[in-house]
Amino acid sequence: MPNTLDRRQFAVALGAGLGASLVSRPAAALGAPASDAPAPTLPIGLDSNENPYGPSPNALAAMTRSQVRASRYPDALEVETAKALAALHGTAPEQIVLGCGSGEILRMSDMAFLGPDRKVVVALPSFEAVLDYAKVTKAEPVQVPLTADFRHDLPKMAAACDARTGLVYVCNPNNPTGTIVTGDELEAFFAKVPKTATVILDEAYYHFVEDPRYKSGVEWLSRVPNLVVVRTFSKIYGMAGMRLGYAVASKENAYALRRHVIWSNANAAVLEAALASLAEKDLVERQRAKLNGTRKWLCAQLQKEGRRFIPSEANFVMIDVGGDVKPVIEAFEKRGIRVGRKFPSLGTWLRVSIGTQPEVEAFMAAFRDIVPAARAA
Repeated sequence: MPNTLDRRQFAVALGAGLGASLVSRPAAALGAPASDAPAPTLPIGLDSNENPYGPSPNALAAMTRSQVRASRYPDALEVETAKALAALHGTAPEQIVLGCGSGEILRMSDMAFLGPDRKVVVALPSFEAVLDYAKVTKAEPVQVPLTADFRHDLPKMAAACDARTGLVYVCNPNNPTGTIVTGDELEAFFAKVPKTATVILDEAYYHFVEDPRYKSGVEWLSRVPNLVVVRTFSKIYGMAGMRLGYAVASKENAYALRRHVIWSNANAAVLEAALASLAEKDLVERQRAKLNGTRKWLCAQLQKEGRRFIPSEANFVMIDVGGDVKPVIEAFEKRGIRVGRKFPSLGTWLRVSIGTQPEVEAFMAAFRDIVPAARAA
């Protein structure tokens, strides 16, 4: 089907009872958090855990200003950004490694710490990049199923490590489940993982977490030398299309990663935008309040209708559709709403990213039609 539809097609596609009137209905009338977002237009992208509000106005202005640097390599900006991130995390600039999105950091990690004689331990399911890149290094994958409550089984992951383990990957909060492991659980995990194995702690969704038991791995960097913490500007900062991620690590591990970096892997526009975003002290809180507010609204609707979902600490939610999720994904696509892909180990679960309030209201209205609550139950 075409990737775009006009507003009239959108109203028809959403089916009887929804139409354009629901999409434009005031949020307060639906018991939803107030939103200044415009009514959605097709396609609605709720498939890639992006931030629909995008970069802040200050970051956008910084991108525009960066055009004067277009003829020059952004080396000085890379140094300035590393210094700003080091100040944020209380580390030395030499402990910061920039990447073209956090995906490049994960690729560097595989290249630095894996090889044909090494193993990589990951949860099943989790973000797939580390396993995909590990195919290039010919490392042996060791996948450990999640617990019954859809969280990393850290004791079993630690037990799966041996002298050949080069890398252990923990995504916290986890993609696609949105669940976390607590600070206490991480503390015990770090003590059990062999010091010869590098722990990659992916905190792409760190900024959305509200659970007080959660702790960032940055707190352990001085005590756990085999730890690398990964962050991104794609999520809370709304710059998925601009591509900037980074690692915080010991100087030794940062050096190991940097050996595999692509030269000039960050452009002037995203570096300027990152600096502007970091300087905007209330930006994270504003973005978190909007997106978490909509996530809580969605979960309240699901709970009210007796639908099964996984409580999430990220900007997405997994919902059990009661059967194979593939036709459900296809049904949404026909209505101009893109939702997450099928995860083979969770074949009846649909991952939906948190969009603007009107976008998620449109999703929920279509969901009621595609998967009636009685069928899901």
